[in-house]
Amino acid sequence: MNQEFYTTREVLEAILTSIDEGIHVINTKGDTIFYNKVAAERDRMKVEEVLGEPLIQSFPSLNRHTSTLLKVIEKGEPIKDKRQSYMNIHGKMIETINTTLPLHMNGELIGAIEIAKDYSTLKALSERLLDLKQSDTSQKKNKGATNSVHYTFSDLLTVNPEFLQVIHQGKKAANSNSSVLVYGESGVGKELFVQSIHASSSRRNAPFIAQNCAALPESLLESLLFGTAKGSYTGAVERAGLFELAHGGTLFLDELQSMPLQLQTKLLRVLEDGLIRRIGGSKNSRVDVRIMAAMNKHPEKALQEQLLRPDLYYRLNVLSYELPPLNQRPEDIELLSEHFISYFNTKMQKHISGIEPDLLKFFHAYKWPGNVRELKHTIEYMMNVTETTLLHFQDLPPFLKIKDTHILEIHPLRETLKKTEEKLITNALMKTKGNILQAAKLLQIPRQTLQYKLNKIE
Repeated sequence: MNQEFYTTREVLEAILTSIDEGIHVINTKGDTIFYNKVAAERDRMKVEEVLGEPLIQSFPSLNRHTSTLLKVIEKGEPIKDKRQSYMNIHGKMIETINTTLPLHMNGELIGAIEIAKDYSTLKALSERLLDLKQSDTSQKKNKGATNSVHYTFSDLLTVNPEFLQVIHQGKKAANSNSSVLVYGESGVGKELFVQSIHASSSRRNAPFIAQNCAALPESLLESLLFGTAKGSYTGAVERAGLFELAHGGTLFLDELQSMPLQLQTKLLRVLEDGLIRRIGGSKNSRVDVRIMAAMNKHPEKALQEQLLRPDLYYRLNVLSYELPPLNQRPEDIELLSEHFISYFNTKMQKHISGIEPDLLKFFHAYKWPGNVRELKHTIEYMMNVTETTLLHFQDLPPFLKIKDTHILEIHPLRETLKKTEEKLITNALMKTKGNILQAAKLLQIPRQTLQYKLNKIE
């Protein structure tokens, strides 16, 4: 077993060394058999101080109860996204978020591999984010200003009947304190819609705080939302979370389906009783927060894929809205284009008067997978490069120029097939350096057929 394992070691090392993550591998005895430079930099160690040494010798604060690697060796089960604090031999405290997996060969446990991220940096970033939001909230409260809201319903530009009905229903939601669930493709304007509800509600002068649930690992997202009590983990201080910062206002949770299921349970409890408890704390605090959530995946699909708890979905589904994608709102394309041209004219001090007709036809034929956001960025790009007072085809971003030929130019089928066939034959001959037999094999046609086609081309 060991000989077979170490025979493949050079291949494994070449792969693992190229990965931009901290990788630490131990055998069943607890000795380190692989340790890359990324892991060494994270642990403030040198590779030679760890490689070949017992794990607990390199990191004396760890033992079989606290080490994720040793736990996996003991139980043979994976541990995912586990926060770990430990001290290296130089007395430096390290904090990581680890995913640790058992290694098996021929059905036998031979070791464990750990992929770790530097939790210290992530934690510092999240705490800085909290401090900034807390500072922003305090300043704006003192000024009596609305917090972090830049949009109202008047910014939702549409003449599409379906979207107009959604906006009409959203205005009704502004008179309520019930939870809101919005779903739609990326770029359709979910946060704009949610901000509009908040701006029209009685909470308009209270905080509006947004958090993307996919942006942070579970442990950091939990402490960011609920706050921390002093001593709850190494270096923890008393710090309010987003629920407390949003007290009296609205907390917007984007990409809700990315929130871990265990954390969704805690969110459900807050929705039910309005109580939160800081991580490591012993007392509950009541918060008055309206929860609005958004998803870029349809809730039914998220439920099927077990990304969303059914009880949380039914609790949030009191007021739910689906925002239609841009390709279902063709009447809005010209309206939005004119709006973005006017916006960037002011911002860039330009005088673009509109879009040429053929370009507008392309805009209507294109599917806009990035929705309104993609249209806005496309207009911005074109206005940066155009040399006329109208936007033209040549002003399109390069990747869209490729697509426009497929959308707008329709050639006769026989001509297209002929050109495609000639191109394939030419490529096959180039690859085989003119060998007709080998080229025919590549094209999976008889040699005589290829020769016949070549004579026709000539």
